[in-house]
Amino acid sequence: MTDRSRQEERTDDGPLVRVDEFATDSRYRIVHFRGEGRQPLGPEEFEPEIKHRFPDLDPHDPEQVVWADRPWEWPEWHPGEA
Repeated sequence: MTDRSRQEERTDDGPLVRVDEFATDSRYRIVHFRGEGRQPLGPEEFEPEIKHRFPDLDPHDPEQVVWADRPWEWPEWHPGEA
């Protein structure tokens, strides 16, 4: 764990949701929820999970939902793929 990630875990400053970088070897993106840990999520799970954890949060608020890169893009995946 880097010094920066340790610092982010200790503070309540910053965005409520952080989405890790785009990876083509997984159908998911790792999503960090402030104070609640992280979880791999697919596109169909993303907004419902945000609403579950933070009911009043607008998932399109760029100050509270920060994307490492390629906002709102998800790796391509087809049913039946591992």
